[in-house]
Amino acid sequence: MLSREHSGSLRENGAASDARWLLADRVSHTLSEARLESVAEEVERIVRLTVLAGRIDPFRWLSEQEMFPKVYWSGRGDRVGVAAVGTADLREAGVSEGAGSLSKLLASLPDSGVSGARYYGGARFDPLGKPDEEWAAFGAYRFVLPRFELHAGETETTLVCNLVLPRDTDYTSMVVQEIEDLSLPEGTSGALLPTPLLREDSPGPQGWRKNVERALGAFSEGRLGKVVLARRAEFGFDGDLDPTLLLESLKAATPDCFHFYAEPEDGTAFLGASPERLFRRDGRLVESEAVAGTRPRGASSADDEGLRDELLHSAKDRVEHTYVSKGIREALGPLCDELEIEDRVSEMKLARGRHLRSMVRGTLKEGVTDAWLLDAMHPTAAVGGYPRGEALEGIRALEPFDRGWYAGPVGWIGADASEFAVGIRSGLVRGQTLALYSGAGIVAGSVPDEEWAEIEQKIGDFTGMFGLEQGHTAR
Repeated sequence: MLSREHSGSLRENGAASDARWLLADRVSHTLSEARLESVAEEVERIVRLTVLAGRIDPFRWLSEQEMFPKVYWSGRGDRVGVAAVGTADLREAGVSEGAGSLSKLLASLPDSGVSGARYYGGARFDPLGKPDEEWAAFGAYRFVLPRFELHAGETETTLVCNLVLPRDTDYTSMVVQEIEDLSLPEGTSGALLPTPLLREDSPGPQGWRKNVERALGAFSEGRLGKVVLARRAEFGFDGDLDPTLLLESLKAATPDCFHFYAEPEDGTAFLGASPERLFRRDGRLVESEAVAGTRPRGASSADDEGLRDELLHSAKDRVEHTYVSKGIREALGPLCDELEIEDRVSEMKLARGRHLRSMVRGTLKEGVTDAWLLDAMHPTAAVGGYPRGEALEGIRALEPFDRGWYAGPVGWIGADASEFAVGIRSGLVRGQTLALYSGAGIVAGSVPDEEWAEIEQKIGDFTGMFGLEQGHTAR
């Protein structure tokens, strides 16, 4: 059984203890005042109460809370991540009702004004499909305004409580009790990741080869230009795996990525380190990127430069990238007054790999919502294929597993801004198992064994943390 070994796990620093007392006092005072004013309030609004809490490790804090759901988010390049627990407001749907379903779900959110409140969440890769049992807790869409957030900076930690007024005036004692039950530990974890005992691939090498060959046949018939096929590699351990410890190790190993975590109920968590932005919206300005093609980093400077040049001059990878760029233009164009997609293709260099990338910038038409953006942009040809409809049909027919939230949009929505990553380089933790998901873009000229090797390289961020060499199969 995996366990965290804490030094002084029952101790809390003075600043953390004071923070809990101060936050409870401010919550009681705010809700008391709001109760007197609630008769005059017709529209719900969000109030954020903030206190300083000393230095607290966000991953240990997340692990020790008994409140669910749990989430974590840090944007690519963000210096501070956000760990959060509990529910102030929740918008979820088990299965999509089709066009307009997400807009209906996200309509009439409480007024956040300039509070900085964010709803964290995401969606299934295929919202129209019924989730398998292992993905049931996530639903088709799930967005939560957390009750508590921990913003961990380099020298100071901020603890935030979100209230929805006047709704929460009826739950004062419950919210205060939740504050008292918060764990505010000092120090970091001394736990180590376990070693996997077994691995099972779906599909295996033979099934993968057949899937790629069927896709190649669709290309020759003119029905498809590109399809992204994925694999699922499930690892079994000798005890329960702590998903927050896995997230902490993954974040350290994958700088310059989006890091995300969603644990809707105890024992089931989806997490990952994605290099790819779906979109970021600031007011009416929107940014995206066309990403395709993959090569590893080299062992030496000469090897690294050779792999970079190989990627930049690869005809096959350029074709993949062209489909992604074309799909984004078709999705964003109708929503924008202005749209610019770079003609130049550059290298996106990461700690363990590299991709082709072109930047996308636009100005949205008046009234375009985040729900419209999500419906229009997901899935891009980077994770689905082109044309979109035909590619989705191929994925449903060929893949022997439910993608769940893998390759779906994950991120946050605020009043004046939003940001979503593509949920790739990700895994699902359930008790003693870790299912890793990764895909490869298949176009005319793809070679099954080479695409298999590309996926092995992509899941290497995870397997490397367990001491497994790339391509190693645990027994």
